[in-house]
Amino acid sequence: MPKAILDLKSLTEQDLKDKLSEEKLRLKKVTFSHAVTPIENPMSIRFIRRDIARIQTELRRRALGF
Repeated sequence: MPKAILDLKSLTEQDLKDKLSEEKLRLKKVTFSHAVTPIENPMSIRFIRRDIARIQTELRRRALGF
């Protein structure tokens, strides 16, 4: 888990925004796929949501200047 945090801090703001949009799209696809037929690992939805939250937190931290 700390590895993901370090990766986010090294990315630029534009890279974070791009990654955020990619993760949101991935979440939609996985959620839809799970609704149609159960996916092998439903915990992956939780992991994707947490990654999205981490990215949003990093963007917010930068916006506030911390």
